[in-house]
Amino acid sequence: MNDNILLIGSGAREHAIAMAIDRSHTPSELFCMASNLNPGITPLCKELIVDDFNDPDIVVSYAQDHKIGLAIIGPENPLEKGVADALSNSNVNVIGPKKNLAQIETSKGFARRLLDKHGIPGAPKFKIFSSMSGVGGFLDELGENYVIKFDGLAGGKGVKVSGDHLQSKDEALDHCLQLVKNDSEFVIEEKFIGQEFSLMSFSDGKTLKHMPAVQDHKRAFAGDIGPNTGGMGTYSNHDHSLPFLIDSDIEEAQYINETTAKALKIEFGEGYKGILYGGFMATAKGVKLIEYNARFGDPEAMNVLSILGTDFVEICQAIATEQLHAIEVTFKKQATVCKYAVPNGYPENPVKGKPIDVSGVDDKNHLFYASVDIENGTLVEVGSRTVAVVGIADTIENAEKIAEKEISKIKGPLFHRKDIGTNTLVQECIQQMERIR
Repeated sequence: MNDNILLIGSGAREHAIAMAIDRSHTPSELFCMASNLNPGITPLCKELIVDDFNDPDIVVSYAQDHKIGLAIIGPENPLEKGVADALSNSNVNVIGPKKNLAQIETSKGFARRLLDKHGIPGAPKFKIFSSMSGVGGFLDELGENYVIKFDGLAGGKGVKVSGDHLQSKDEALDHCLQLVKNDSEFVIEEKFIGQEFSLMSFSDGKTLKHMPAVQDHKRAFAGDIGPNTGGMGTYSNHDHSLPFLIDSDIEEAQYINETTAKALKIEFGEGYKGILYGGFMATAKGVKLIEYNARFGDPEAMNVLSILGTDFVEICQAIATEQLHAIEVTFKKQATVCKYAVPNGYPENPVKGKPIDVSGVDDKNHLFYASVDIENGTLVEVGSRTVAVVGIADTIENAEKIAEKEISKIKGPLFHRKDIGTNTLVQECIQQMERIR
């Protein structure tokens, strides 16, 4: 396999991927196609260019000019645009599913129909709508517990949950009416009660190798309140489970990922190559699937790649050649806590273009740059999640202390959630699961 690797994307997730490639013992040259000048990725690359990585022709042309042997697609939009297909057709090995297979993320309706058709456990009661016909009746059937999902990519912000975002049936009907007016298909499904967790798996189309479970916190403010974001922070435990999960929860989540990968192969006649990321809910009735993503989570990538024991490039090569069964994928037995610093006003009305200073951070190896740019030699925030830090220790509590200490040293018009990974927050999760079980 050609040693030149192309990384597509330039957020904190891609910074974590670039660092994992940099730690690899496999000789390679890294190139990056980016949307911003990420100061963490740039020094790890032979070249970083800012261009439209959602355009298959632009990406293929660059890959051919630079003799790329392996491409790793970070974000979801290039997957929806068929970038993996175009690279594959040009004999480039790709970590990231083709457009058809990526529908597991890009279409909420497709994902629900697939699980239903193949009898995969963990699905809610659901119906798919493109008009108001039957909406009111189905909402009545679900009562107080329902979720309305726009059927497409919305950057983690396309979901409205009863009791959180929608306080009444009238509000729910208004929201559905807006979706219909915009010619949008949408899914209404039952709301699960429990604790969320992410379980990501490496997949070569035949074999899955699972990563540690991670809990993500999407709400903007402490106590899990405020608007949804792309994710304010995450934590994982030294045993690769989570303190509120039981062994069968992990086994069920792994089984759902495995059977979903098989179902995709049956549907499309080819295997899913890349990262299959299940967003799950542990409930009183076992593990339920909230949604799928077709790539590494952000922030979850920072948690798992920071403790990856196996050579990341070797894993990618094994995925590309369908040899994942032949390698052992290991993670260090350590806990991680990731916290994001985001612009004041985020997510609705974020400050943009203001300088930030990360010089006070001691452990630059676990500092990840996201929505930032360099203007006149100064680091500025661009308006989305700005920088993340990861603390690593033997316990979640100690990892949280490290992450909190480091992120507090970043200066600028920013805020972060102080509660993620704290003992108080973890205990609340444990107590809720004990109550509902």
